Amino acid sequence: MTTPSIGQMLDATVPMAHTLKLEYLETTPERAVLRLPDQPAYHNHVGGPHAGAMFTLAESASGCIVLAAFGDQLSRAVPLAVNAEIAYKKLAMGEVTATAVLGRPAAEVVAELDAGGRPEFPVTVEITRADGAVTGVMTVTWTLRPNS
Repeated sequence: MTTPSIGQMLDATVPMAHTLKLEYLETTPERAVLRLPDQPAYHNHVGGPHAGAMFTLAESASGCIVLAAFGDQLSRAVPLAVNAEIAYKKLAMGEVTATAVLGRPAAEVVAELDAGGRPEFPVTVEITRADGAVTGVMTVTWTLRPNS
């Protein structure tokens, strides 16, 4: 039996993300890169990706890096988004890509969990157009809630 990829895990556990037909370009503990293809069904009134679709793309990228970095902790803790903030910087048109990075070293987060805490950590996500322009920046604060 093969282990599902991070993208397959996210699609299976978060049906909303699956509806956008996200492309999982890179999903490692260091970085997650997801692309939202240009799809007219998800356009806004100016012909680019809707803000809600871009939010879902960025939040999904943050979830992928959390799964990649802390997947080995899922037997004892549940990852939960605590809050999210997004800033839309430039007009997005066509496909957009979200790149997520952890804001704290994973080992530090696990050490806090090992000590009986409920660690919180930020994930920063940049959303870019095909020409490389940053169209949005999101910060999601995540926690690992211990099962017991």
